[in-house]
Amino acid sequence: MAGDSEDWRLIGWDRTRGAPEPIRALNKVVERDNGEPLVDLRVVAPEVSVLRAQTIPYCRAGVAEKVRSAACALPTGVYLGVTDAWRPYARQVRIYEFMMRCAREAYPERSYAALRRTVCRLVAPVDQRTPPGHCTGAALDVNLVDEEGRLVDVLSPFNRFQASRTYTLGLDPQAHANRTLLVESMEGAGFSNCRDEWWHYSYGDAGWAVRTGHRECFYGRIELDASLYAEQERLAEEAMQERPNPFL
Repeated sequence: MAGDSEDWRLIGWDRTRGAPEPIRALNKVVERDNGEPLVDLRVVAPEVSVLRAQTIPYCRAGVAEKVRSAACALPTGVYLGVTDAWRPYARQVRIYEFMMRCAREAYPERSYAALRRTVCRLVAPVDQRTPPGHCTGAALDVNLVDEEGRLVDVLSPFNRFQASRTYTLGLDPQAHANRTLLVESMEGAGFSNCRDEWWHYSYGDAGWAVRTGHRECFYGRIELDASLYAEQERLAEEAMQERPNPFL
């Protein structure tokens, strides 16, 4: 039903918390890449689990050190998992185009500008001066897991997209406590959070700069030897074929 497809937009959230990051502000950030390399999270931060087979487990060295600190700050029995890290630009394009197709299917009456606003809230556009955070190696998508590797609840009583905003109102008390634990561990390690996505954190990219009031960032778009992630790319393309429309 059409009403059901809109439910994710109707959940209340606290607009006084977190920092907005409009595209125009991102494009004003001056990029001065410091040349720091991408490193393998599995080697630098073994305390952090890689939760998806298609995840390319690389990020900037400074980001790896910080996420390791965040993981080590968690209480006994709770662990940090990464669902996405560095992305090749081609993958970012696929994700953006997929989300745009989904938005058109869900909201055929909307203008292109309205569709773009909907999509850009959940995935960085690929046609701007500022590169998407994941393409810089500065951004991580994270979650909490228990000792058996099961996801810790940060959503109830909602689903992922209904409760995508970090400061969603109406979460169950335990889900709220778990989400707060994730926020505090990541921000305590030096990351900033995209307030539209509870799972997305970054350090050193343009998004981080806007959220924290810096005029410059020190991580820009970076490439990785394709042979290091060929299998993950194959799996990512397969997974995309089976992914349902998140707006329906």
